[in-house]
Amino acid sequence: MKKAHPPYFDYIYLMDSLHKYASRKSKLTTMIKSGEVIKLRRGLFLDGSSTDYSIKTLANKIYGPSYISFEYALSYYNLIPERVETVTCASYGKNKSRRFDTQVGSFLYKSIPQAVYPYGITRQEEGNNPFLIATKEKALCDTLSKIRGVNSMKALMAGLFENLRLDREEISTLNMKDISFLVPLYRKKVLALFMQYLNKETARA
Repeated sequence: MKKAHPPYFDYIYLMDSLHKYASRKSKLTTMIKSGEVIKLRRGLFLDGSSTDYSIKTLANKIYGPSYISFEYALSYYNLIPERVETVTCASYGKNKSRRFDTQVGSFLYKSIPQAVYPYGITRQEEGNNPFLIATKEKALCDTLSKIRGVNSMKALMAGLFENLRLDREEISTLNMKDISFLVPLYRKKVLALFMQYLNKETARA
């Protein structure tokens, strides 16, 4: 198989690389079993010998459109103390969550409203591998939008500081203007309460 750059490639590329074999599908099966090729999902593969890839870039490739968000992004920005193993991502237009468990990691995709999807996304790089990730403001809003049963400020505080274990000091670093723009687009009471909380904290400062 000829080398691919970047190290992930689709089914068409792979079949073209195996043109000299009588049964390309059989050869692919053998390569997957031996670990020469890693199947990420249907139609997407990774060079098994490569170390020049980013799990974050793969997250964008496996299912899309998508960007890294929720707990994985909160951990990335040190907003929560736990290290998150599953790469959590936001997508839109899908009613159900999708999960992909691969040899290189697990990826979970959750849908958010299409109206808010395009905003608060930043392009970053890990080595030479670009990836899309939510800003910390967007990641927090995405996460809160999925919390159910938050109908009071007391419930919000429990969700933020007991369940998520959000770093209180990091809240002061959030961009209020960005959050004020994002919150109405979700149409969720939990986010309206979060905005009230931030306004009170800002008034105290």
